[in-house]
Amino acid sequence: MKGITKRWIVNTFCVILLILLVLLISFSVVVQNLYYNGIRQTLSERSGELTGVFGYDTGFMETAGQYVEAFPDKEMMELVVINSYGVPEINSTGFTPDKEQNMPDYEEALNNDAHCADWCGRLSSGEKVMALTKVITDNNSQPVGAIRYIVSLEEADRKIFVAISFVCLAGILIMFFIFISSTYFLKSIVRPVREIGETARKIARGDFNARINKFYDDEIGDLCDTINYMAGELGTADKMKNEFISSVSHELRTPLTAIKGWAETMQMDGFNDKRTLEKGMGIIIKETERLGGIVEEVLDFSRIQQDRMVLIMDKVDILAELDESIYMQKERAAKENKHIIYEAPEMLPPVIGDRNRLRQVFINIIDNALKYSSSDGVVNITVENIADKIIITIADNGCGIAAADLPKVKQKFYKANQTVRGSGIGLAVADEIIKLHHGELDIDSIEGAGTTVSITIPVISENRSESEENEKQ
Repeated sequence: MKGITKRWIVNTFCVILLILLVLLISFSVVVQNLYYNGIRQTLSERSGELTGVFGYDTGFMETAGQYVEAFPDKEMMELVVINSYGVPEINSTGFTPDKEQNMPDYEEALNNDAHCADWCGRLSSGEKVMALTKVITDNNSQPVGAIRYIVSLEEADRKIFVAISFVCLAGILIMFFIFISSTYFLKSIVRPVREIGETARKIARGDFNARINKFYDDEIGDLCDTINYMAGELGTADKMKNEFISSVSHELRTPLTAIKGWAETMQMDGFNDKRTLEKGMGIIIKETERLGGIVEEVLDFSRIQQDRMVLIMDKVDILAELDESIYMQKERAAKENKHIIYEAPEMLPPVIGDRNRLRQVFINIIDNALKYSSSDGVVNITVENIADKIIITIADNGCGIAAADLPKVKQKFYKANQTVRGSGIGLAVADEIIKLHHGELDIDSIEGAGTTVSITIPVISENRSESEENEKQ
């Protein structure tokens, strides 16, 4: 027994048991006081009769004998007549009184102003009794004798025992029902928690298909749903990571193969074809740049994941950076028989940004537009200044993105189209760079009709301080 069950036993069950024990003890004391006070009250009422029975001009022993003889409750209590010397003389039972019996109540009654006292204890015979002694005095307030009432407490104690036993039985039944109901309740918690623990360990070991059965529609059920959702997300992320590794490996292998092939060709004996040499060196340089781009993209993603992306912020002519990005892609578009349509506006207000990172975003988006467009495809680029924001729209008429894939295309490692080259992190990096510029990157697409990417960047407003313009994020 450990964990939640043990804590419940210690912290709850034991506390309830302690409370019941305190209540039981309190009930026992109250019941005993009620019974004993009732008997004491009865004895006190009987002793109050003696004022009218004993007169100052009558003989004590004679009157006491008559009182004992006529006493109606002999079956309920025993009367003992004590003489002026403190010696029992008459007993209502008809037997000779025990003259050696200890009488603490008589001794106390002699010494107090009320001349009356009671006592609970055991007689020399072992019987538990309650005794009350009333001392009778003469005209000079001198004791002439005493009447002692004795009631056995055996019957009262038996009734008290029955009452306490009944309460104990009720307490035991309460504890039993509490134990049964709590055991069921604990099982309803412990069993799902154990299964959650086992499933979590499976997930930790890489089994992302593990799922928890939802037992109840409560907080535990919500936790099961959350862990199942987490397992699904981890499985998706793991799959995307593996696809990313495979994609990056393929992306790295292709230029490395070209570089190695041309290097081996140029290393061959007798190779002296200058034209072929120039072509080979051109390919090696191009593929090396491609390798550098892939590595830089991965490094950028790593920086973003670790919040170490640093931007060198300054006033930027965004049109200049966009023009340069388009110019860098035009030759490629011409070779692939694709068209870039762009009409630059005359002037736009400057923005605060990192010119290199913005150019990186533009190149990435235009590269994607060309990559997913078929031969003779068209990429339209427009720029607008609306409400102190510059909106750059890059639209293609390529294959488009499925509705199910569209919400995920900016997630890390995600590739909607596995047949096209790319690492799957370019859009994630671009989106993060635009966010660091306090802008937005939105993607809208219709499968089979094309994709439109909108980049929104705020322009420099008059209330932006010089310190903000030069900040480094």
